[in-house]
Amino acid sequence: MLFLVAALLLLGVLLGAVAHLPVAASLLVAAAIGAWLVVFAVRERHRAHGAAHR
Repeated sequence: MLFLVAALLLLGVLLGAVAHLPVAASLLVAAAIGAWLVVFAVRERHRAHGAAHR
């Protein structure tokens, strides 16, 4: 739960900062965050799928 609060706080800070970044930098950071979320989702799905077979 604390991780979620910290993530939301960081999101708020980044949304304020992204207004001052060039569009290309904003898109690059957004792509990196999206890739991290996809990797996380795949790992969680793999972990949950493996636990179901045990």
